[in-house]
Amino acid sequence: MTLSPFLAAAIQFEPTLFAKERNVARLLERVEQAARRGARLITTPEMATTGYCWFDREEIAPQVEPVPGPSTDRFAELARRYDCYIVLGMPEVDPRTALYYNSAVLIGPQGVLGRHRKSHPYISEPKWAAAGDVGHQVFDTPVGRIGILVCMDIHYIETARLLALAGADIICHVSNWLAERTPAPYWITRAMENGCYLLESNRWGLERGVQFSGGSCVIEPDGTLAAVVDDGDGIAFGEIDLARARRRLVLRQPVFAQRRPDRYMALLSDTFLWNPQDFFGLYGHRPLPAGKTSRISVAQFACTDRVADNLAAIAALAARALERDGSELVVFPELALSGRDHPADNALALDGPEIAALTALAMELGVFLVVGFAERGNGAMHNALVLTGPAGVVGCYRQMHVPQEYQGWATPGDEWAVFDIAPGRIGLLLGNDALLPESGRVLALMGCDAIACSAALEGGFSFGHGGSRVAQGYPIPTGADPLHWHLFRTRAGENNVYLALANGVSGDGAAGGLSGVFAPETFAFPRVERVLWREAGLATLTMDTASLPGSRYPTNVVRRKDLVAMRLPHHYKPLIE
Repeated sequence: MTLSPFLAAAIQFEPTLFAKERNVARLLERVEQAARRGARLITTPEMATTGYCWFDREEIAPQVEPVPGPSTDRFAELARRYDCYIVLGMPEVDPRTALYYNSAVLIGPQGVLGRHRKSHPYISEPKWAAAGDVGHQVFDTPVGRIGILVCMDIHYIETARLLALAGADIICHVSNWLAERTPAPYWITRAMENGCYLLESNRWGLERGVQFSGGSCVIEPDGTLAAVVDDGDGIAFGEIDLARARRRLVLRQPVFAQRRPDRYMALLSDTFLWNPQDFFGLYGHRPLPAGKTSRISVAQFACTDRVADNLAAIAALAARALERDGSELVVFPELALSGRDHPADNALALDGPEIAALTALAMELGVFLVVGFAERGNGAMHNALVLTGPAGVVGCYRQMHVPQEYQGWATPGDEWAVFDIAPGRIGLLLGNDALLPESGRVLALMGCDAIACSAALEGGFSFGHGGSRVAQGYPIPTGADPLHWHLFRTRAGENNVYLALANGVSGDGAAGGLSGVFAPETFAFPRVERVLWREAGLATLTMDTASLPGSRYPTNVVRRKDLVAMRLPHHYKPLIE
């Protein structure tokens, strides 16, 4: 296999219901157009041969085909002629069982190389299709190791991670995405967090009242958009550099080497399959805190190497959060107390005077504080967080996924930190932890209402959007947005938690920042969040964990965790191996 860069193409296309022959003919034209330009890997949208919005199994029955079959044979002839690889979205029938699947087929010069059957169905598939039964495979080809996902699959951190762990250089995601402006933050996040390319073919147009979003694109391993088609038929072309994908870096961190599979056992659990109020209260052991509304703040400031100065800044911001915003919980950046430049020199004992002063502050104000510091104790140092409150120190978290630049002094911790306090069930993370999607997922499965994440990230986790011509209905935004993608907003939505990111900022305000508090629903517009830029200050949001009075079941998404509840953990075993 050559590692020379090559051209890839993502086709955007609007199929028509009940017009399969016309759809296939037009798709063949577009695939050939891409191949003539030199594309070696070409993707088409989900259900591209038939359209998507079928009422039931009976209606779609004349449209389904076996694989291999007539349509795949026609695309295989093109693949042979141009020595290219094609991912075709289509409804498949299994002749052995007569079951139907929403499938994407990988076709090469030799014919059909494999298929992915959509493993995590969207609301419409159960009307006619079975959930996929072929797992999450990676296909080794002369143009790289290719993984395939279909639309809803990519909502789940586990699916793309399975492909990346199996060595995928490129994730081919074929979709009929809707209900938001694209390129979708989930697409960008899955490429970035796995350090691989993502080739995205989405459909566009209106079908049975459903507006599809377009935005087909080529996404690079750092999340950068190499090429985008907004509205209408089109082809996004981008260069694929396999050597770049195989570095597997996320914000310059080798996160795959930092994974802790022995701490990810919860990924195989289904904790939201049952009524959470019953599940977490079973045997009277650690029931969820009573639901309520609370105010949570994140504080953004430039810490120094002087612990006393940092403590004074923390005190001033905490008092302001209480007096101005009525906050019950205030989250401060990573190493906010010790300073970021020489943390090992300023390492503090958990039972030392500095943490005692911080605790006295929390008790005096009657608030909970999450503060980052370099911890010294028991012959080791840790990048740590302390949670302290009106009754004293609640607990400590020691970073489990230590970034390269801290590995000379910080020993990795071994335990997740989840605490029940007045605002709710709170999980703690430090910045590099959140680059690994397993971290937030484990805390969500432990029942967290909110994740407090203290960070010292310089950037690379957010960018804007110039606006879309797709005619989305109100309140879905279509205009320009300087914060279209924010990694930590995605982390909140994919885990149905509130996420409070307190990121450090440089003294001149040129780097870091973008701290915020993000709400637990991805597709709720206008967005419920508060975000800072690079100035020192506070961002505060109301967290609501309450249910309707008298309900036996949670009526609030943060307690119901709708998206988390739809996970299919039987697929996920390789994540803990």
